[in-house]
Formats: sequence, C-alpha cells, structure tokens
Amino acid sequence: MKYVIATLPGDGIGPEVIEQACAVLDKVGQRYGHSFEFKEYLAGGVAIDQVGEPLPDETVAGCLASDSVLLGAVGGPKWDNLTGDIRPEQALLGLRSKLGLYANLRPAVLHKALRDACPLRPDIIGHGIDIMVVRELTGGIYFGASGRRLGPHGEEAYDTESYSVMEVERIARTAFEIALKRNRLVTNVDKANVLESSRLWRSVVIKVAEDYPEVELNHLYVDNASMQLIRDPRQFDVIVTTNMFGDILSDEASMITGSIGMLPSASLGKGQFGMYEPIHGSAPDIAGQDKANPIATILSAAMMLRYSFDLEQEAQAIEDAVTRVLDAGCRTGDIMSPGMKLIGCSEMGRLLQEAVELLQPSEN
Repeated sequence: MKYVIATLPGDGIGPEVIEQACAVLDKVGQRYGHSFEFKEYLAGGVAIDQVGEPLPDETVAGCLASDSVLLGAVGGPKWDNLTGDIRPEQALLGLRSKLGLYANLRPAVLHKALRDACPLRPDIIGHGIDIMVVRELTGGIYFGASGRRLGPHGEEAYDTESYSVMEVERIARTAFEIALKRNRLVTNVDKANVLESSRLWRSVVIKVAEDYPEVELNHLYVDNASMQLIRDPRQFDVIVTTNMFGDILSDEASMITGSIGMLPSASLGKGQFGMYEPIHGSAPDIAGQDKANPIATILSAAMMLRYSFDLEQEAQAIEDAVTRVLDAGCRTGDIMSPGMKLIGCSEMGRLLQEAVELLQPSEN
C-alpha cells in the first residue's frame, strides 16, 4: 500500500521530531511492504515568517489531498507580540476547522521503564496506567458566543457553552468504537448537576450507549473525575468529555505518566482522515540542539497507522520498539534518570528504527 502524508514540521523542535517520525515510518514501510510519501507544508510561525499568515491556503489544500497529516509543533516567543488572528496557534484552530476534525484522542500510557517518573505512589499505579481521553474538539465554550459588555458593575466578559445533539452523538460514537477495541468501558465526564449543556450531553451519551450493549458506561462529574484520576487512574479505560473538560483532564492524565514528551495525540474527522501530533510544545529553548524527545511524535505516527490506515500490526511494532529502547535504558534529557544512558533526538530515532527492524514476528 502507498500512503501520502502531509507533514507540517512547524516551529522549534517540530522539524527535528518530524524528521525522526518519518524515518521510523519509512523503516516500518520497508519491514511490512508499504510506501509512505511525505509532502511538507508550512504552518505556524515559520509560515508567518515566509508568507505572512499562519495557515496558507496551499497547506490546507495539501492536507485535504493527503491520506493523513503529521504535525510537529507551532509557536514560540518570537511571535508573542502578534495579534490573536495571526498568531502561530491559529494554524491549529484553522486546521481543525477546515479539515473537519472533531474528535481528539489523547492516550495516557505509563511505560514500565518510566514508573519512577510517575508522581503517584507505586501502590496507586499498580502494574501501569493506560487511559484514552476522547475530547470533543470543535464545539463547546471555546467556539460559543463570547464577548464583552457593560453590566451593572462595569465591564463584563462572557463565553457561552453550547452543544447540539449531533455534536455529542458523533463524539460519543467515537468513544464507544474505541472502547470496543480496548477494555469496553466508557466513562462520561460532564457537569450535569449544574449545566444545561451537560444535561443534554449526558442524555445523548446514554442514548448512543444503547447501540453498544457490550460496552459498560458510567458517569462522573468533572470535579470528581479530576480527583479520581489521581486517586485511582487504573479505574479508567476510555473517557469521553467536552472540549474544555477534555483540555484540562487530558493534561492531568499526561502528567501522571511522567513526561509530556512521551504522549501522542490524534484529531479525527469523518471516515479515517486524521491529523496526528505530539502534545508537547515547540520548546524553542532546545531547538536545533539535538535534545528533543521524538517519542511522542513517533507514537503519533503509530496512532496514524492504527486509526487512519488500519495497520494494527505496524502500529504495534512502533509501540513495541519504544518499549524495547526504554527498557534498554536509553533516555533523552526530559526523561533522564540516574543510571540511564543520555542520548539525543537523532540517536533515539535511530535506535527506534533499529528496534523496528530487529523485532521478531512474535513480538508484533
């Protein structure tokens, strides 16, 4: 099979981690008989510098013409003085909107080799943590009516939370479909005891659950969910929630895995088209120094293989390769600990390519 992948390296360490992810994908292609064609486009601060806008029309067209999109990172202090509509981060919002991406998948997995980096006690994390947060991406308070007005006590600001049945139904189905391939448990997180939008949200999720009798559904208010993630993260399998709650809870979940540099994400739309990116930022302070951790981007590429291309064995090969390299004690600076071997971005990429090549069939 041949796949066309639009790559958006972006800013800071983005080009470095994208380079390593593409190299690992090429190795997977050689091992399993696939061909990946990478087409690079501008996005973020680098696009502002070159063409005066964060998301050129050419980039959008190139993404839409591809089979999937692999994004590095955007933004940095260089562009902090720009107005909101032309800041690098606008590229992300524009891509989500123009590519029709409404479901954000953020897995939070604690690797056995990194257990000591987890801030929770060993008896809490047990044999490991493996949570998938499914966050609605294009609705809710981030996209509702907002503004400022004169009130009885002076200037006021407001933001409106709004969801339609259609928006809730499609994100709920995404969560249930993912749960079918995992441990068949969905936890819906809302604030239905206070918010009318959450009451609609919960009623729609319950209705969708009727089509998935093999999946268990439970509900938590968001304040309780945030506590439960710390008290007993092992109780969760798939969490489905709104845009704002998902933004907060997915970052909390990432923290308990020990390093934000390890975590991938996927943003999906209709069919199997998606955009895949690490959840870390552009880290301009280490850009160009071969210090970046490429694992999150490489694991994002594994998610691409799984969710956009239905290549489960190939995705698992990358994930197994990451486990093997970490078990061997190799670490980039962000996950370094005493007794481990400190390596750079390019060396980590090389070792992961080598691990994919050396994996035995029984391992993947």
